Amino acid sequence: MVKPNDHAEEAKTEAALQRYQERKRYTDWVAKMSPAMRAYHDHEWGVPVHDDQKLFELLSLEIFQAGLNWELVIGKRAAFNDAFHNFAIKQVAAMDEEDVEQLLQRQDIIRNRKKLEATITNARAVLKIQAKYGSLDHYLWHFVNGKPLVNRPKSRAEIPTKSALSVKIAKDLKNNGFAFVGPVIVYNYLQGAGLIDDHVVMQD
Repeated sequence: MVKPNDHAEEAKTEAALQRYQERKRYTDWVAKMSPAMRAYHDHEWGVPVHDDQKLFELLSLEIFQAGLNWELVIGKRAAFNDAFHNFAIKQVAAMDEEDVEQLLQRQDIIRNRKKLEATITNARAVLKIQAKYGSLDHYLWHFVNGKPLVNRPKSRAEIPTKSALSVKIAKDLKNNGFAFVGPVIVYNYLQGAGLIDDHVVMQD
């Protein structure tokens, strides 16, 4: 005869097994990262950013990552910084078609014309945001009332690719002259810049 306590113990065992499997998947995922990607994941991803130049860099890198993968972009990060004057906003905003043509000849960056042009377009949009709101930092963080939205997902499977917030911000960014800023790119950006905290919570 099966006792009620037996069912309870079975449920606990099953839950413990699921937690173990999720921890193992997460650990295996992290273990496969390159040193550069691991450093980014451990020390940058999800840490709140308030510096305009850094915010611009992260947005630009997210755009270059679209359709590819983040590890590829992180591996080319130094080259992107060299190509775009360390993402100094005014300097990038001053770049023109001739600069784009030169960038298309580089072997060490992602040579996508639309993404290169979007980076310059967005630098100009950031300058307008700074004039209108004081800073890109103030503009972005007002969407979350100055505090990160903490989601506490229990597994990577619980992390969405976009949200109502990213849809809203993407629309507003486009209205302010930004390019290549769809809801999925914006959601990834909000995660990376720390406006959304999607760090997986591992349970015992």
